[in-house]
Amino acid sequence: MGGMIWSLLLFAVVQAVASSTVPPAFAEPPSPAVDRVDPFIGNGGDSPNGSGGMIPSTAPPFGMTRWVAQTRQNYVSVTPYNYTDTKIHGFQGTHQPAIWMGESGQVIVVPGAGVVRPLFEDRGMSFSHEREVSTASYYSVEMDGLEGGTILAEQSATSRVGHLRFTFTDTKTPWVVLEATRASVMGSADPTNVTYPQGSITIDVDRHEITGRNPERQDFIIGPNPATGWAGYFCARFDAPFELGGISQTGNLAEGNFSAEGALLSGFVRFAEGTKQVNVRVGVSFISVEQARRNLDAEIPDGTTLEQTARQTREAWAEKLDRIQLEGATDDEEAMFYTAVFHTLQYPYEQDEDGQYYSGYDDAVHEGNSYTGYSIWDTFRAEWAWQILLAPERIPGMVRSMLQDYQEGGWLPMWKNIVETNIMVATHADSLIAEAVVKGFTGFDVDLAYEAVYKDATVPPVDDWTVVYYDREENVGYEVRAGLSSVYEERGWVASDIHSEAGSRTLDYSYDDYAVSVLAAALNKTDDANFFRSRAMISPFTIFNNDTGFMEARNVSGAWAGPDAGWTEGDKWAYTFDVVHDVNGLIERRGGNASFVQFLDEHFDGGHNDQTNEPSHHIPYLYSLAGAASKTQERVREIAQQNYNSSVNGLSGNEDCGQMSAWYIFSVLGFYPVDPVSKEYVVGSPFFDKVTIDLPGASNPLVITSSGAPQGTYIKSLTINGSSVTSPIISHEQIASGGDITFEMSAEPQEWASATLVGSGRMMQQQIASSMYISNC
Repeated sequence: MGGMIWSLLLFAVVQAVASSTVPPAFAEPPSPAVDRVDPFIGNGGDSPNGSGGMIPSTAPPFGMTRWVAQTRQNYVSVTPYNYTDTKIHGFQGTHQPAIWMGESGQVIVVPGAGVVRPLFEDRGMSFSHEREVSTASYYSVEMDGLEGGTILAEQSATSRVGHLRFTFTDTKTPWVVLEATRASVMGSADPTNVTYPQGSITIDVDRHEITGRNPERQDFIIGPNPATGWAGYFCARFDAPFELGGISQTGNLAEGNFSAEGALLSGFVRFAEGTKQVNVRVGVSFISVEQARRNLDAEIPDGTTLEQTARQTREAWAEKLDRIQLEGATDDEEAMFYTAVFHTLQYPYEQDEDGQYYSGYDDAVHEGNSYTGYSIWDTFRAEWAWQILLAPERIPGMVRSMLQDYQEGGWLPMWKNIVETNIMVATHADSLIAEAVVKGFTGFDVDLAYEAVYKDATVPPVDDWTVVYYDREENVGYEVRAGLSSVYEERGWVASDIHSEAGSRTLDYSYDDYAVSVLAAALNKTDDANFFRSRAMISPFTIFNNDTGFMEARNVSGAWAGPDAGWTEGDKWAYTFDVVHDVNGLIERRGGNASFVQFLDEHFDGGHNDQTNEPSHHIPYLYSLAGAASKTQERVREIAQQNYNSSVNGLSGNEDCGQMSAWYIFSVLGFYPVDPVSKEYVVGSPFFDKVTIDLPGASNPLVITSSGAPQGTYIKSLTINGSSVTSPIISHEQIASGGDITFEMSAEPQEWASATLVGSGRMMQQQIASSMYISNC
């Protein structure tokens, strides 16, 4: 009877996979929101820059290791899975946080039958998407065996443990390979630029375990800290005894050898002929093999079924996604929205284990929470604000993690991928910390936090006058605010003839100065607040070229560097609008509301807006701040329609650890954090009839009602908790505490919020101060 039941369950799973439906056992507990998640969205694209860079992976929110079918060797600009591929080469526990970052300490599990094939180029098995299922908590695919028959692979995962199940049908003797090390593409998009990490692997027949160490970290050649003592460790435990086993090095099999060290290293085990199914659970650690084993025992102990693991992970996703209910959205729109939420809750990812973590900054194990995968140049714009709302329980630990990086490495992170990589520009951790403090978060040392951001704002990098700090520059120290001492502190701009991306740096530094001033004011450090606020308001306009009406980078001498010099993932159009902490001042520079609105029209109508890169994300919302709210409403809807859909190509640009999706989520809701540190959101155009969000810790649900929004783009009126709102601003308190936000929608443009006025008096002060800077050139 037991064998018959098992056969029926297996038949049900195989039939479900064959029809690309989720087996019923993996759809528990019921969750319409989780069911709408499509992990394939954002994996397509014709180039790395034209792809969302996402993968159909399984892990809980902020999971340390994401498990994904491997269709290609990943490195900077290549993800381990690509929808266009037709063969699967294994199943990878990946720590690659974004398509333009490197892999670190991965482990790859490869099933097969017949002759053992450890090499990537030999082991690929054909599959089709019709035989593939991907959800937030479960993935399965049926592959054609290389020597006949089929192999059904299923996977789920907890944060630190992958759970895989392989079912062999009409195959020869089954085997599994654990790949510890491979040729590693170093810190670039050049697949010939390789090194050979030296790892280790051990097979323990009595424990049914394969353990190992993989020190691969593709980004080791960039950034100030090579973290040479860092490694990923794994402990894979099987539920079936090993018939035979051995080591593979450079593709050569050594059966009967159970331990080895070196490059291009794998371990393999064979199972008894006739074995139909094998479960393997793979614990992963950044501390040791022993810790990987403890992670395995703690998160997926012996006797846990794959169904139980998947249920646990599905529950974790449901806890977040079920908090949001949509009314008036189509099936495709629901898939887009809930997948966007899914994307925003993946990074940064946990790197602490059992209350401790390994730090690559000082090569030591510490107690506490720790996160990595911080793409802060991207995520400070809206992703952090969204996590503050939907995952507030994570925020104190994430801030503590940044402060630990400061204590152990000397600086707050910019783009941390295990350790700092110096990717992108500016010190936007200043913004994250300031935003957390002013939005009421505690649970971290606020004095230490201020010490860290103050250092960002006042201490230049080593050799500030001579090091260019171009993108991915090797053999340099911490980049932080390159150019701080060479020109910025004295005259307000970063010199283009000394540093790369000087125009962007100038504007980004000014925003970070503003963030530091907000934090200083919150801590009653009045003198510091005044100093940094003044610098923040003056610096952007030192590179405003009055003759052209555009921002333009400058050289040390004060000469203009040219309209195309000095920009990061943008151009003069995008960056001329990048003064989010003083939009009023920018509007006045451009001649007032009418002229500014015309300038925005030229930007959009001329094809200059680029939603694929983050500097453009706030720009459509600027119409609202210049008295043209209806145009914000039009542009936001247009951008969403042109750049987001529910297909594999559903993201027009790299997800960048959730920022692309955060823009979409806020835009759906009808407001966006143009200036996140201000605690204000600029009103856009809500997409659906009603959205209800059960915000964690809020006294009431947030209910956003906008009846007719799918057909009506324009806002006729806005009320919050029954009070009429006539300006296009919603405060954080009005959102975070819950309540009723009601939009009256229309199919025609309306006059609502058209009387917005810019501030007065500030412009003259800025002109005087700016002229004082320039006179010192």
